[in-house]
Amino acid sequence: MEIVWVLLAGFALDLLLGDPRWMPHPVVGIGRLITVCERFLRRIFPDTPEGKRAGGFFLTLTVVGVSTAVPAAAIYGVGLVDMRLKYGLEIFWCWQIFAARSLNRAADRVRAEVENGDISAARKYLSWIVGRDTAKLNFPQIIRAVCETVAENSSDGVIAPMFYMAIGGVPAGFFYKAGNTLDSMVGYKNDRYIDFGRASARFDDLLNFVPARITGFMMCPGAVLAGLDGKAAFRIFRRDRLRHASPNAGNPESACAGALGVRLLGDASYFGKKYRKDTVGDDLRPIEAEDITRSCRLMLTTSALCLGLMCGIRTLVFLFLF
Repeated sequence: MEIVWVLLAGFALDLLLGDPRWMPHPVVGIGRLITVCERFLRRIFPDTPEGKRAGGFFLTLTVVGVSTAVPAAAIYGVGLVDMRLKYGLEIFWCWQIFAARSLNRAADRVRAEVENGDISAARKYLSWIVGRDTAKLNFPQIIRAVCETVAENSSDGVIAPMFYMAIGGVPAGFFYKAGNTLDSMVGYKNDRYIDFGRASARFDDLLNFVPARITGFMMCPGAVLAGLDGKAAFRIFRRDRLRHASPNAGNPESACAGALGVRLLGDASYFGKKYRKDTVGDDLRPIEAEDITRSCRLMLTTSALCLGLMCGIRTLVFLFLF
């Protein structure tokens, strides 16, 4: 039951406080570890496709191992001193692992600039939360990109770490965040990372396989609670979830598109190169700035439903076993 209370408290703190800018964040530490390890491994492995793939494999192994072992050891050590300090540390790190409030804030900042008509500011703030090129996007494309990243990060930033922490506590949450951070830093299909980042990208795909599908499915009842179209969310989820190039991102994005009644995805540019992408959802109406608010509301209701589901399952398991 300890994990249940940690999850509930950590999620509540994230909703209330988000990620204060002055507070050191563990993901920043994971990012620095990735940078140091990448520099070292590129020096010792041959500059060939095979050498890069081997170096990338050891990067994934090292970063995930260290990022999991360090918090696990810290929690264990603090528990030897005082169990209350142990619970406090677990709640604190659980709070930091969740990203619902910060995602909501980032999306809302872009929405405000769209409503103000400041396309330069909207593009700038959008570039902080997406990997695509934003310099040439118009307002509908900006809104669509925000809705897509809110949908995808409903899984990556909230429900996937929740899923892993529900299984293995805070160390399992760090296990997931390490894999996800690796993918966001080196999992690109450009010349620099097509080989070196392959292991990280594949590992992230594996980590997100189950959580992404949970997220997409739970967005259907979440849409009802958010005042959106739950039936359409389920219909589009079933129809379009495999249209995405990613094996996982299409699940929440298709459900979100159905709930909103808009079309998402389509062609996008990364590092100056245009990539063709299928669309998800039906083009029932023009997309509007308020859809950003609706997608954030959908993210929050879905997250709350998943939290209740996962805590409920752990509670039932505890009652059954003890």
